[in-house]
Amino acid sequence: MLSTRRSLPLSLALTAIALAACTTTPPKPPIVMPAPVGPVAVPAPPAPVTAPTPVPPAPLFTPSTFDALPGWQQDDLREAWPAFLASCKALARKDDWKPACGAAAGVDGADGGAVRRFFEAYFVPNQVRAADGADTGLITGYYEPMLHGARRRGGAFQTPLYRVPDDLLTIELGSVYPELKNMRLRGRLVGKKVVPYSTRAEIERADIGGKELLWVDDPVEAFFLEVQGSGRVQLADTGDTVRLAYAEQNGHPYKAIGRWLVEQGELTVAQASAQGIKAWIAAHPARRQELFNANPSYIFFKEERLPDPSVGPKGALGVPLTPARSVAVDPQFLTLGAPVWLATTRAGSDVPMQRLMMGQDTGGAIRGAVRADFFYGFGKDAAESAGIMKQRGQIWALLPKAAATSGYNPSSTSPQPK
Repeated sequence: MLSTRRSLPLSLALTAIALAACTTTPPKPPIVMPAPVGPVAVPAPPAPVTAPTPVPPAPLFTPSTFDALPGWQQDDLREAWPAFLASCKALARKDDWKPACGAAAGVDGADGGAVRRFFEAYFVPNQVRAADGADTGLITGYYEPMLHGARRRGGAFQTPLYRVPDDLLTIELGSVYPELKNMRLRGRLVGKKVVPYSTRAEIERADIGGKELLWVDDPVEAFFLEVQGSGRVQLADTGDTVRLAYAEQNGHPYKAIGRWLVEQGELTVAQASAQGIKAWIAAHPARRQELFNANPSYIFFKEERLPDPSVGPKGALGVPLTPARSVAVDPQFLTLGAPVWLATTRAGSDVPMQRLMMGQDTGGAIRGAVRADFFYGFGKDAAESAGIMKQRGQIWALLPKAAATSGYNPSSTSPQPK
């Protein structure tokens, strides 16, 4: 997603010169300087001004050790092993990752000690810092919601969920400008020009007829489905449950409606949780669409089968997410799919939460080096925890030893845009 100076007119200068030439000034008498009485002191030249030495930015990655990771010895790494193997499906073709992913096939995932020795043998933990040197950042949470809907509009099912419109263009900028790899421009064609695609407010007013995937019974839950990126819908007319997965986005930047409510003075920062936002909407139903329109971003979906309800939705890496072991990161700073050590606190508390995660997803609001979105999974408990997860935390990127010595390029694994 992508997000003059003037000089004075020449005529003004010429006019000033002309006026000066036409002005007659009587000559002034010469100025006679008195003779010096003694030697004239010549002032010493001013001392040269030395520009302050710029302070170099803190390194984004600072090599560390596993012993320095808070809670490393206490985490049950067996719980993270299936998620790591899923990451290897996407990373194993990369040269730096081949040794680790190849060796993983011979590790007994049920042996916690063996899993720990594997990570310590093949990886180097690097503490992640922001450009200003800060080593802590915001850790939020997300989940897979359940909605109730139908394939046809009727009764309570009046809110549409759309598939990708035919006129939405997605342009891979890296195909034209290699330095813009992984960046995409979205819009629509008007004549011979590509113009921005419709905002949320424009889409809501236009009502994209014929592109409805499903109809659901709750516009608020439909909006939060977009925020989460994927979810399940139980169909009243067939009894089936299907999964709706992220398919595309309208190209406008994501803006948090909780922040908008805080800026408007409607909620405090502490109140701006998912639960607090929903309570505000219930108390101000006439302003619901005004609130939603504060976020111009709009998500389009695709339908997927749900053969195994225990398997999570696919993230940007293209592999299923693992509850409490998958996290969304910013792929500009962290390799998509790589293990990361997360040191934060549990949702809404000061209880430490320190565990090995896999950066298998991205998100419109996940921007920055020390920034992560914790995937809680599916169900009511997951929704409750994700809604209040706004903690501070630290991140260590676990880099393969080959990558740590050959150079690190976080964008070398192309994410699916979200």
